[in-house]
Amino acid sequence: MNKTELAGQIAERAGVSAAEAGRVLDATLQSIEAALAAGDEVSITGFGKFSVADRAARQGVNPATGERMAIAASKAPRFSAGARLKDAVRT
Repeated sequence: MNKTELAGQIAERAGVSAAEAGRVLDATLQSIEAALAAGDEVSITGFGKFSVADRAARQGVNPATGERMAIAASKAPRFSAGARLKDAVRT
């Protein structure tokens, strides 16, 4: 399912227009993105938690040359599924 299809599903289930559902979906995703960029977590009970993980600097290997290289520290988004989502996928 892509973003347009998701907006269509939202529109159908909420009884709103596809355009309105698309705007709400965009606003939701932008809000999650802004919270993560600010270092906050976004927790949706039963669905899951979005957070930011710190990745430490480390040594890597260039696969083309075999040369060792330094990989800088970074931050990465993480998602941890909630109980209700896990149960829905299991069945």
